[in-house]
Amino acid sequence: MKIETLPSEFVAAQPVLQRLEAAGFEAYFVGGAVRDMLLQKPIHDVDIASAAFPEEVKKQFDKTVDTGIQHGTVMVLDHGLGYEITTFRTESTYTDFRRPDTVTFVRSLSEDLQRRDFTINALAMTYDGEIVDLFDGLADLSAGVIRAVGEAEVRFTEDALRMMRALRFSAQLGFQIAPDTRAALQRLAPNLAKIAVERIRVEFEKLLMGQQAAASLAMAIEDGVVTYLPGQLDQWQFDAIMTDLEAQQPATIPVVWAHLLTRSTLNESEMTTFMRTWKTSRDLIKMATAVVPVARHIARRDLWTLYQIYDYRDVLMHVLRLIRTDDAVIADVDAMFAALPIHHTRELRVAGGQLIAEQIVQPGPQMGRILKQIERAVVTGQVVNQPAALLAYAKELSQHD
Repeated sequence: MKIETLPSEFVAAQPVLQRLEAAGFEAYFVGGAVRDMLLQKPIHDVDIASAAFPEEVKKQFDKTVDTGIQHGTVMVLDHGLGYEITTFRTESTYTDFRRPDTVTFVRSLSEDLQRRDFTINALAMTYDGEIVDLFDGLADLSAGVIRAVGEAEVRFTEDALRMMRALRFSAQLGFQIAPDTRAALQRLAPNLAKIAVERIRVEFEKLLMGQQAAASLAMAIEDGVVTYLPGQLDQWQFDAIMTDLEAQQPATIPVVWAHLLTRSTLNESEMTTFMRTWKTSRDLIKMATAVVPVARHIARRDLWTLYQIYDYRDVLMHVLRLIRTDDAVIADVDAMFAALPIHHTRELRVAGGQLIAEQIVQPGPQMGRILKQIERAVVTGQVVNQPAALLAYAKELSQHD
């Protein structure tokens, strides 16, 4: 199979492959970019695999960066763009279920592709568009199937995270998991307990944002995968979550967590502990503990609550739609947000520099505290958002700070 008209992302990288081939080294486009091109999806990072060893790659280009040279990866900076070139390689045993104990560089494309996770990710393409398909990845793409390269148990034993990736790709692409691959996933799910939480979190977030998130989450539950995920998942309302996800999916990571926690029985303290278990950022924890109580009890709708979450308006509105809140209630909440005097800190008609210039505050923590008090007063209607009024209020606050 040959692609006659390549997307611009590949065209821009063609000179890199051509230079390697002119030096006598095979070179191919590989991985997700090739898959996404064939699925007519947006192309992100263009990755290149080559028979050239890292030092041989570096000799061919003026500007390179050793981004992962111990694993055979060198970044080539060409025409202002960076392309990662990874040497064909084989891998030894994975005693930690995450990374190979040793990596061996080879000159064979087939040896390199057979170590990859799924057939749809084991496709390669020459610089001029010829597809190399050694594991029937094209057939699986056409049939909508996630299938492990070779023996699924071997692939999942090498890197247990591949089980989460199978579920994630199923959700994102709307594909089914091949029976033998899913059977191996069911048997080896306990190995997920050995994987770093951060790696699991990334795959889980992507799963829940996928077009088939409900079906993939159902598989994760049925196959016992959720048992080995972090946190108190027994307190999640899975039936409600899956029903929500059948209609629409979160568009952002903050919405992912706000939705999950809204559909849990965790209180604010437990939510914080839960998100720390998942090693989420402080900003995400702050967002979730602000939005979730309001999403659960939206009928309260008082100004104090709106002040607490007005920075997270988009997240809250998305969560309300996900949990199938009545349209009239959503319209009321939206109108309340629209009626607020300001919708973001940057809309305040006074800034820290003005407070310093007026000798109201000194740079430091006091200035931050007073600005937050001013912001709250404006949102709740205590002070009008006009420079003179805000400066007068700041002076009053500084005398009592």
